[in-house]
Amino acid sequence: MTSEEFSVTPHWLMPFLIVVCLALLTASALSAVEPSSAVIVLVAYHSLSGHTEKMAYEVAAGVRSVPGTRVVQKRVGDVTGPDLFSSDALIVGSPVYWANMAGDVKTFFDNWQFKFGVFPEFKMRNKVGAAFATGGQVAGGKELTMLTILAAMLGNQMIVVSGGGAFGASATTEGDSPGLDETELSAARALGKRVAEVAKLVKRGSAK
Repeated sequence: MTSEEFSVTPHWLMPFLIVVCLALLTASALSAVEPSSAVIVLVAYHSLSGHTEKMAYEVAAGVRSVPGTRVVQKRVGDVTGPDLFSSDALIVGSPVYWANMAGDVKTFFDNWQFKFGVFPEFKMRNKVGAAFATGGQVAGGKELTMLTILAAMLGNQMIVVSGGGAFGASATTEGDSPGLDETELSAARALGKRVAEVAKLVKRGSAK
């Protein structure tokens, strides 16, 4: 048997294998040095009746309608420091309790300093923030709830935006408007879409 007969790889196949190997090495090198271009939006909420959770799913759907986005959806008590720091945007939802945000949502913001160490380095600085709320009455405190959520974000030097309404998306769940109607669900989707769009612009600008 000659050495040519013993050869495992035909000569004509060698250039093809070299090209494939170079392509794989290049792709591996690029993935190692280039950050992910996907915009990560964290949707965090508290819900007992299920109304705010239903709004959260619609907000997440609005985010997903924007290409190049990824949603992380969690109850506020399950959010971790890495969830906050890896996100490009944060949308917080709360039911109205006594004309203000729920205690669990307030604890979530308090944990930014005492549990996650967000302050004093302002680790949420320049991330996009927004709010949504559900409440039983038409004038029961939904706007105040959203404003207090946005105030907490502003205090951490985030970039707050609205959508679906003047201060965010909201829904009335009792009286003449039980449950959630399509107008309110559409407002939730509009909020998620706007946050994703603004977050993409901010991330694109910071990469320049």
